[in-house]
Amino acid sequence: MTVNQAQVLIRAVEQADSSTRLLEAVQQLSAACLTAAIPTLIAALGYNNPGAAVAAVDGLIQIGEPAVVPLLELLDGYNYGARAWAIRALAGIGDPRGLEMLLDAAKNDFALSVRRAAARGLGKIRWEELPTEQVQPAQERALEALLQVSQDPEWVVRYAAVTGLQELAKFLTLSHIDSALQILAHFDRRVEDEDNLAVIARIWLAQKEIRDYTTEILESQPAEIVSNLVSALDFDWQATLEKLYARKRREEPLQEGDPRKFRELAAAISRAIA
Repeated sequence: MTVNQAQVLIRAVEQADSSTRLLEAVQQLSAACLTAAIPTLIAALGYNNPGAAVAAVDGLIQIGEPAVVPLLELLDGYNYGARAWAIRALAGIGDPRGLEMLLDAAKNDFALSVRRAAARGLGKIRWEELPTEQVQPAQERALEALLQVSQDPEWVVRYAAVTGLQELAKFLTLSHIDSALQILAHFDRRVEDEDNLAVIARIWLAQKEIRDYTTEILESQPAEIVSNLVSALDFDWQATLEKLYARKRREEPLQEGDPRKFRELAAAISRAIA
């Protein structure tokens, strides 16, 4: 593609006079995969047009590494919507240079959309691109952050943290089995404490995905290692389901005429007059 053609695509984004034309222009610019388009695509993240933002994120991810530094430098500290889209782009690229930004955003950003995007991104870092001596400390920091974020007040952020922990556990199965087991033990505790059924279901899926992945990847490893880790990944599905159904029954509103309603009312009156 010539310089003039690239300028035409960029100018089409800058001069779009409707949301539809903006979306089409950003889609065409993203498809061209031009490094010269990076600033324009980053600007599109803040145009209050979700379709255009999605297209811009896709384009930045396709461009890859050249987009990392501009994303870090041009990250909008005031527009949390644009910041969330930029974090999604960094997460999709997976470049380790974005690690510090993802860690800070996951733990500290006030916007749940930013924390959610960052939590997912921490599971997508391409650890193999770091110098060998930096891999373990970086993974430990990511693990610490994700364990913290998995208890975020917002369920969508907790859900994203489970996704990030699942991907991180896969990296750790061979290099640091103890850390992988720590994630699995954490999942067991979260199932007990979690009050959102979608997050519980995501934890179950993560446990299954980790177990399946580990079984496949460790086939070439010594039998003792495989046995120890796979047995740790196994858990009682029936008992877990029974606990969930019991919790759901406790949360269901009581029907009119149910004797338990009158017992609860009497107890409340007693507490009020005590």
